Amino acid sequence: MGSGPWIVPGVRSGASFALLAICVGLAPAPARAQWVEPPGRGWVTLALYHQDTRDHFDTSGDRRAFFADGHAVSTAAFLTGAVGLMHGVDAWAQLSFQRLRYDDGGMDRLATGPGDARLWLRAAPFRWLGSSFPFAIRGGVKLPVGDFRVVSDFIPLGDGQRDWELIAEAGHSFWPRSTYVSGWVGYRWREENRESLKDHGDELFYFVQAGTQAGRWGCRIALDGWDGAAGVTEGVWVPSFQRDLVQLQPSLLRRIGPGEAELGVRFNLSGRNIPAGHTVVSRYFMRWGN
Repeated sequence: MGSGPWIVPGVRSGASFALLAICVGLAPAPARAQWVEPPGRGWVTLALYHQDTRDHFDTSGDRRAFFADGHAVSTAAFLTGAVGLMHGVDAWAQLSFQRLRYDDGGMDRLATGPGDARLWLRAAPFRWLGSSFPFAIRGGVKLPVGDFRVVSDFIPLGDGQRDWELIAEAGHSFWPRSTYVSGWVGYRWREENRESLKDHGDELFYFVQAGTQAGRWGCRIALDGWDGAAGVTEGVWVPSFQRDLVQLQPSLLRRIGPGEAELGVRFNLSGRNIPAGHTVVSRYFMRWGN
């Protein structure tokens, strides 16, 4: 996520990577969003993430304090929506806005603004064969909207390059019980950032959740993360420039008004080259077109 001059160890592992830790599990929405939407119907969700940490996972996966007493504080808002296009096909879009701060013994840095945008198209192929088996294929692209500069004292609000991803999704509802399980596994192809001459390694990522509902209240627990390949910097393969993360998120949910609110905490269990602090997550989900 950095650039040529962006090499101060605490900074490179700090605020710019703190946003990455927030982003890894963004696409998940409540269980009711895990099935392809009928034509003309959809949902929208607003999610807020906040992380405040002084620690990170280093290149060998050990938890350490940031260099020079570094302190990373990241707050991000993500607006995600979906709409059914035709039988067995829906489309998703996501916009973001973030505030990233990184302080250390040498300098205080702050960046605020829009982040990268994401688009997905999802299809449920078994529906076309008359089967109700809840399986879907989702393809997507990340567009480099967030501000990115090759400046040593600037925190990038985006990666400055495109990502492409392909995801296989499945789920199961234990109806008439209000209990469910769902998840996915996907692969992300990451293009080179031509401005910084960095080519982040491709990533295998995953997500699984289980939850239940009792009246207006519900709960769920989710595990997600990714395993990244080594990256290339200015044409040189750098094994230490590799990012992994495993997160666990328990959440409490309650139906409020026309939608559902969620409050949870995402714990970083393990990783490499990523912040080690937990993230507070709040979300409001609402359907439309019913």
